[in-house]
Amino acid sequence: MIDVKVLRQDPDRVRVSQRARGESESLVDDLIKADEARRNAIARFEELRAEQKALGRQVAQTKGEDRTALLSRTKELADMVKKAEAAQNEISIAFDQMLRQVGNLVFDDVPPGGEEDYVVLETIGTPRDFAAEGFQPKDHLELGQLLGAIDVERGAKVSGSRFYYLTGQGAELELALINLAMSTAIANGFVPFIAPALVKPHAMEGTGFLGQAGQDVYHLEEDDLYLVGTAEVPLAAYHADEILDADTLPRRYVGFSPSYRREAGSHGKDTRGIFRVHWFDKVEMFVFCVPEESPTEHQSLLQWQKDFVTALAIPFQVLELAAGDLGLSAARKYDLYGWTPSQDRYREITSTSNCTDFQARRLNIRARFDRGTAPVATLNGTLCAMTRTIIMILENHQQADGSVTIPEALRPYLGGREALTPL
Repeated sequence: MIDVKVLRQDPDRVRVSQRARGESESLVDDLIKADEARRNAIARFEELRAEQKALGRQVAQTKGEDRTALLSRTKELADMVKKAEAAQNEISIAFDQMLRQVGNLVFDDVPPGGEEDYVVLETIGTPRDFAAEGFQPKDHLELGQLLGAIDVERGAKVSGSRFYYLTGQGAELELALINLAMSTAIANGFVPFIAPALVKPHAMEGTGFLGQAGQDVYHLEEDDLYLVGTAEVPLAAYHADEILDADTLPRRYVGFSPSYRREAGSHGKDTRGIFRVHWFDKVEMFVFCVPEESPTEHQSLLQWQKDFVTALAIPFQVLELAAGDLGLSAARKYDLYGWTPSQDRYREITSTSNCTDFQARRLNIRARFDRGTAPVATLNGTLCAMTRTIIMILENHQQADGSVTIPEALRPYLGGREALTPL
């Protein structure tokens, strides 16, 4: 959540951020009123509590009729204190719930607007000219079927629409990608994690995935557990309610986990193949750092993503997202869009977000700095989302005979093979 001090001292900054996101500015005014009511309720409770304590000391030193009168006032005060405490708690809970509706404060230079306002920062690599090579490129599903690598029909039979099997060479390709991604991250100083895919509500809510993104989350009601949509959630919550040593920052973790998404609202979109599915595996980078260093860490995450996609020889673009499409927790977000030959356009393949101290406040993750104990900053970045990366490897490296050339970076993880071949 945002710092309450900013709300009190610079409410216009919060209004500007809300406006850029396309969210309610009136919520800021409501919060200011609620904060004042909360502070008044706290002051009233503390005033009555102080009087109660002072009266208690007087009772111990008083006798006779005066003691009887004091005891009567003590009883009256006890009831008032109880009611004041309940009122304080109720108002504080309501304020906290309102405050959690406010998204992270976006950086001033983040473009306002929505998807049409994304800014292309870079274009790296050149898409192949398949016409010049003399053949029409196949899409990933046709290639996957030729290779015996993807089976969506049996995925639907067993689990429903937007599920799939990776089989044979497809399964080998994912395992190779996992190993390449984890090895690359470890070489860059990340600590590897195998993260749980089921988390408690505080972890999901703390990372900001139960608000505007709540419709895409799977909830196991009987156990009150959530299936994660990204390893960002268990990695972020790993240090919940802890105070870290500032000298250990930045802490860079890389986690592998399955990711589950309901894809609510995507009816009719990307129904063919494995581009938009309910489950996929992912390797996710996560960083805890000093808040002032978060912009630098963000650029590092972006560079590691660029290096990884470049190593797979996939042409791509780097985009900065507009404020209206940022998740609740992100103050800035970059996407990498990889070239998809069958669609003749770039499609999202990875993303990285700077969440500043927003998630850390919600999860109560702090560090001991010279200035005192304060929240850290958190950042996340997908190094490899398996299904979309597989799509782009198959389509960009396909040959006329249906085989797929394996990028050199992946070959050591596939026994030195140079190509995937049709069955």
